[in-house]
Amino acid sequence: MLRQRFVLDTTALTDTQAWENEGCSNICDGMSAILERVAQARLYLGISCYVPYPSVYSEIKEFARNNNCNSSVMSKVDTWLVKKTPDRYKVKIPSKIFYEYVDYMRGRINKGMNVSEEAIWEAVSRCIALSGGDQSLPEMKEEIEREVIGSIVRKFREKYRSALRYGILDSAPDIDVLLLAKDLDAAVVSQDLGIQRWSEQLGLRFMESRAFPLMIREYMMAVPLRYDHEEELEEDRMI
Repeated sequence: MLRQRFVLDTTALTDTQAWENEGCSNICDGMSAILERVAQARLYLGISCYVPYPSVYSEIKEFARNNNCNSSVMSKVDTWLVKKTPDRYKVKIPSKIFYEYVDYMRGRINKGMNVSEEAIWEAVSRCIALSGGDQSLPEMKEEIEREVIGSIVRKFREKYRSALRYGILDSAPDIDVLLLAKDLDAAVVSQDLGIQRWSEQLGLRFMESRAFPLMIREYMMAVPLRYDHEEELEEDRMI
């Protein structure tokens, strides 16, 4: 089997469906189970898994801390994931990618502007409708805040997020994942739509987070004369 490399983003360990597929009921056990799959891949398949350092590594560490995961989770992260900083000066990105990204972002920004305009018009229309009664402005204020502003803001946030955030690279860790994968000629493991889209643009191999542990499981089943590693790991957890 050819040696494979994978660059993981935070969702590779935190995606709900990924750890539910491992039979876990909470995020800490889920992260631990996925890391045990990574350990199998390293020990028996020669597969190396990387995380950009410090950006994605810090996100994973913060996620584990915020969910009150015990120290064994980060111990497994430090043991089985290779921490590496992408060479941001060495990695070459075709200029066409920047052109397409700017063009794509212009379209998304225009969608966000349209969503904002729709929210403003809806708010004005509903306020005018309310002003048709006999109430004074101070009397209308509470009703406007409750019936108009709150519902419109909630709807606006949902539509704006859909128009402007989904499918784009909106953080330094996202970019680091792509740069490190390009640097190592590795596959990307993520559930983020922005990372997926731009992995395709950069010609990188891509795998969804929820499919990654299943792939390792399938590989392990094909290893000749293998030990029952899952039972061994379960025994180790019980000791």
